[in-house]
Amino acid sequence: MTQRAELAAVVDRLAVDELITAYAVAVDDGDWTAYRRLFTRDGRADYRSAGGIEGHAGQIAEWLAESLALFSMRQHLIVNRRVLFDIMEHDTGDTASVRADYLNPMRFATDDGPTAPDLVCGGRYGFALLRTPEGWRLREVVVEEKWRRLPAQGATTP
Repeated sequence: MTQRAELAAVVDRLAVDELITAYAVAVDDGDWTAYRRLFTRDGRADYRSAGGIEGHAGQIAEWLAESLALFSMRQHLIVNRRVLFDIMEHDTGDTASVRADYLNPMRFATDDGPTAPDLVCGGRYGFALLRTPEGWRLREVVVEEKWRRLPAQGATTP
């Protein structure tokens, strides 16, 4: 691999990483306009393993806005990102896939004070990305929730 090709690969990896981070920030901040812009025109997401729906990005944004309104605090920690670049139409690097683990603590909006999260879940994301004239975009997001924890009634936090 030439230095130029290596530099291009690093730039693509940084752009893909930024897109995944932008996804987490949009969901956590409830910025559904930004969320929609992260996807290709035909982009889809599947949240069924977490009790949600599957559909195009606009449908998902509406569902997330309604579902996540229950929580005053949301924080996605997306880690262990494995990025693979693929071939599309005989041109190397037009598509990418990312597998990444997540940890997602959330706090119900009705609760007062800075205490422990009411709900914590974790699992794995599968992201399919496409290079577009506007940059990398999400073609598909699949959530694979592996576990969920609600604190026991009456539990206290330090």
